[in-house]
Amino acid sequence: MNLDDIVAIDIHTHAEEPCQGHRDDGYDEFQAGMAAYFKNPAGREGMLPSVQQTAEYYRERRIAAVIFPVDAERETGFRRYSNEEVAQIAAENDDILIPFASIDPAKGRAGAREARRLVREFGVKGFKFHPTMQGFYPNDRMAYPIYEAISEEGAVALFHTGQTGVGSGMRGGMGMRLKFSNPIHVDDVAVDFPDMPIILAHPSFPWTEEGLAVAQHKPNVYVDMSGWSPKYFPPLFVQYANTILKKKMLFGSDWPAITPDRWIADFDKIGIRDEVKPLIMKENARRLLKI
Repeated sequence: MNLDDIVAIDIHTHAEEPCQGHRDDGYDEFQAGMAAYFKNPAGREGMLPSVQQTAEYYRERRIAAVIFPVDAERETGFRRYSNEEVAQIAAENDDILIPFASIDPAKGRAGAREARRLVREFGVKGFKFHPTMQGFYPNDRMAYPIYEAISEEGAVALFHTGQTGVGSGMRGGMGMRLKFSNPIHVDDVAVDFPDMPIILAHPSFPWTEEGLAVAQHKPNVYVDMSGWSPKYFPPLFVQYANTILKKKMLFGSDWPAITPDRWIADFDKIGIRDEVKPLIMKENARRLLKI
C-alpha cells in the first residue's frame, strides 16, 4: 500500500456478501430491512458488493478500506463468513484493503486460538465485535480470552456502539437488544487491556456523551465516525472532533450501508477545521494501524 497515493482510510467497511456459496435463509429479509433503514437500495435489490467489488470501488477513489465480516451466527442463526477468505481476498488487493476479522467472544479459548492464527498467518490487523448482534456485554469475562490474544498479538479491537440499523423496524427488532452496545461497558475493557487499541464505532447514540467520555479518558480508545451521515452528528460530537479528540477521531463510512461518497460530501459541510480534516481522514488511522 502506497499511503502517499492514498487520500483517506475508511476504518469501517463490511464484507456483506459471502465469498463463496449462497446466503443463509432469512438473510434477504434482514438485508431488505437494512436497506430500508439506510435508504440504500443495494440490499433490497440483492446487489450488495462482494469483497473484490469493494476493493475495485475503493481503488477508483484512492481510499484504503478496513474490511471485516461479523460473526453473529450464535444469535442470528446466519452462518458467518470465513475470516480466512476475507483476509485472502484482502491480501490479493493489499494496495487498498486492510483485513480485520470477527469472532464470537462466546468461543472463548477456541476463539482466542483462531485470533492468534489469523494475525500470524493471514495478516489480520484487528477484530470487529458487535455486542448487539453477538448478544454480550463487552466487559463480560467470557470475552477476555479473545481480548488477551488480540492484545498480545498487537491487533485492534473495534466495538459497535449505540443504536443499530440491524433489525430496525422489524418484528421485535429481529431479537437485537440495544442495551449491550452502551460504550460505557467498553470502559472496563480499556482499563483491563490498557495496551490494546480500541475503536468505538459510530457516534454511540443515544449514549454519545458516554462514548466521548471513554475516548477522552482512556488513551487507548478511539472513535470511528461511521454509520451516520455527518449532517446528523450531534453538535457536541463535532465539537469534540474539532478539539480534544481530533487525534482520536477516524473516518469510517459503514459501507455498503453508507457510501464514502455520501459520507465525505456531508462531512465537508459540518465545519470541521481544515487542519483537523487530514487527521480524521487519514493520519489518525495510519498511526493507529501502524502502516
